[in-house]
Amino acid sequence: MSAPDINALLGSRICHDLISPLGAISNGLELLAMAGVVDGPELNLINESVENANARVRFFRVAFGAVSAEQEIGRAEILSTLAHMTGGRLTIDWQIDGAVPRAECKLAFLLLQCLESALPWGGRITAWRNGGRWRIEGRADRIKPLPDLWRAATRQATEGGIDASQVHFPLADRAAGEIDSLVVLNEDDGLIALSF
Repeated sequence: MSAPDINALLGSRICHDLISPLGAISNGLELLAMAGVVDGPELNLINESVENANARVRFFRVAFGAVSAEQEIGRAEILSTLAHMTGGRLTIDWQIDGAVPRAECKLAFLLLQCLESALPWGGRITAWRNGGRWRIEGRADRIKPLPDLWRAATRQATEGGIDASQVHFPLADRAAGEIDSLVVLNEDDGLIALSF
């Protein structure tokens, strides 16, 4: 088994093992509510945190987990996963109808995470697909420059190292290679456009 497969399987395993305790916390909150425990800011904070953690784990399972060629992921599951990742300063608009191949969705999710890193002050990310070609755009008044990281995501030589918090950039390039594609980057004032 090759190293990329082992890495993806490790990601799947970690996400799988985290879902159970998060589900148990959710169930415990429901039991507290049924027992008549007064609803307050503390329980609301715990509930919101568990929902966000569940969404992140589901997102990571797609972005970092193992996939097989025949797997697809439905629009409802994608929207449900992205729902808790939007709001506040960052909005994600998924304009793709129907199910998509999971390997392509994996790359799209990694690119969403790359754009999230480039838009720390907020903005809008839009994803669509036309004739098999994907385009994911990030728009914001202020964009963080990440030249070395974008080189890592677009199969170009990089000068610096990659931190754990930036691993999604080289993994995006790897995921593109696994579907015989290449991430293309176009930058303009207030816009980062990624296509594959």
